[in-house]
Amino acid sequence: MDEGISDGLLLAGFGARDPQLAVAFVRRFQRAVFGTAFRLVSDPGMAEDIAQQAFEHAWRFADSYDVRRGAVRTWLMRIAHNLAVDAVRMRRTVPVDLNEMDWLVVTLTPGPERLALAGEGRAQLRRSLAGLPAEQARAVVMAAVHGMTAREIADIEEIPLGTAKSRIRAGMNKLHALLQAQDSDYD
Repeated sequence: MDEGISDGLLLAGFGARDPQLAVAFVRRFQRAVFGTAFRLVSDPGMAEDIAQQAFEHAWRFADSYDVRRGAVRTWLMRIAHNLAVDAVRMRRTVPVDLNEMDWLVVTLTPGPERLALAGEGRAQLRRSLAGLPAEQARAVVMAAVHGMTAREIADIEEIPLGTAKSRIRAGMNKLHALLQAQDSDYD
């Protein structure tokens, strides 16, 4: 039934509480939403809960979806991703000992040496990214910095999924080689 219906129309029907379109919407995206959640939480039960929350969120906010900001799939995967990240943050297996908090603050607070090294590392990374073809650099930044999946990158760049994966892989390999070459130049 849903083969010829666009993602946008399914979302509109889902938001309008149309039972047939709602079922079609969930069926179209349920595996991808569950997969996104599972990759982050590694717990099937928790991933199911997150997927349910993602669909509830999409249902409540379907009317706020803006096609100009990206594909329905990308919007829905971002919702699932954010919910999964929140779940991981909330799930702390070991509470932090308050006596160790001062040590953590000192360790995590950047001192002058650490700031200098971080600035140097950022500059080195920028130089290496500039050495990549533009489409590979974009794919690497979207994947590594923004945490986007290859599917999300493919949707945004309007390219096939395989091309997105190839750009990420090739870009990461070239970036690794460039960074190693720069490290050996400093030795």
